[in-house]
Amino acid sequence: MFKTLSLQFLFGGLISLVTITNPLSKIPLFVTLTREMSEARRASQAKWACLYAAMIMVVCLLAGNVILAVFGISYGALRIAGGFVVAVLGYRMLFLSMDPGMAPSTSGSREDFAFFPIAMPGISGPGTIAVVIGISTEIAEQASLPAKVLAFSMTLTAILLTCFGTWLVLRSSTLISHKLGRSGREVMTRLMGFLLICVGVQFVVSGIRSFMAGS
Repeated sequence: MFKTLSLQFLFGGLISLVTITNPLSKIPLFVTLTREMSEARRASQAKWACLYAAMIMVVCLLAGNVILAVFGISYGALRIAGGFVVAVLGYRMLFLSMDPGMAPSTSGSREDFAFFPIAMPGISGPGTIAVVIGISTEIAEQASLPAKVLAFSMTLTAILLTCFGTWLVLRSSTLISHKLGRSGREVMTRLMGFLLICVGVQFVVSGIRSFMAGS
């Protein structure tokens, strides 16, 4: 039972988070914002952006249920709403090839883009937050405390692995951008978009089940 649970939250969380963050789609944003920086400065921006993104996701994981309780939002409602958000982002990536992260102008003297817009909304955007809070509701519904602790630790591991993978992509962004080319990036973005639609539909189905179970 516990082995199945750990695999469910580790790999389920990892696939969902890697898909929604889509590290490869952040390459144009990162390259554009850091193109005039030194290599050391670019490395620092990549490191702090991923650290900030990890902190945002961990806070959402810890406080997700508190937020829902304060606003009187049920687990089912959150999953359905989050599913729609994720599915819409996936639709945009699949059919419109639009990046959820917006790349601002680099004019002016600003030299720190790690938190905004790379970490948020680039890596930890609305879809990512919806996914993490959705997972937190699944953790809260586990029957026993050991199961909740295991599910939380596996999800935390998935978050850290996602951010580590994103860091690797950002650190190698220039090389990857040249290797993939424009068409390669579009193919990966559309593939991630399709997977996001699948994740969103799964969230909606899970939310409907929660409503039916509570009725």
